[in-house]
Amino acid sequence: MKLVLFDVDGTLVNSQHEITQSMNLGMKSAGLPEMDPALILSIVGLSLPIAVARLLPEATPDQHDRVVLGYREAFFASRTAGALPPLYDGALDCLDALAAQDEVLLGIATGKAMRGLVSLLDGHGLGTRFITKQTADGHPSKPHPAMLHSALSETGVAAGRAVMIGDTSFDMEMARSAGILGFGVSWGYHPSQELHAAGAALVAPDYAALTQALLDWTTKETA
Repeated sequence: MKLVLFDVDGTLVNSQHEITQSMNLGMKSAGLPEMDPALILSIVGLSLPIAVARLLPEATPDQHDRVVLGYREAFFASRTAGALPPLYDGALDCLDALAAQDEVLLGIATGKAMRGLVSLLDGHGLGTRFITKQTADGHPSKPHPAMLHSALSETGVAAGRAVMIGDTSFDMEMARSAGILGFGVSWGYHPSQELHAAGAALVAPDYAALTQALLDWTTKETA
């Protein structure tokens, strides 16, 4: 078997509006000024407390906690109201093409919490697509490789037969640390040059190119 692991925000779904809005509502709840959306998007992929600490290095621990709480409250209020970030064009076709391969397993490795991930996947009818779902709840933040180690352990797939798909340098660094191949995507939150520098074997310009690269990889003999 081979294992294809996907990041979520910036890779499968275009969630930038939801993330930037929730973060700035978190800032407001802590009495802090709003931030440039580009700065907020630069930390997507990190676990939320780590992301907030990186965005606000001069803030107090109490302010960090208030921003995290405010973000979570804003995020789930948005989801409860029916907001659902869209899949990127071609994402579903890619998942369908991989699911049609008999010896390919699909998984998730994301900085989201499990509650948010389940809500998102169920909203898109993808709740049963992924055999392993690794989230921030039980692991150190990316780029620590713990999520990937757990995914390999759960599925019984060797590192040399797995690939991590992501849009940030955190994803590529995590893959490299776990001994897993990393494929970057150009439509997310970190520029292509950062993905290459972090170890990406390729950076796909669109989902059609990513799908073809993955299908080529799945049929290639791997140790």
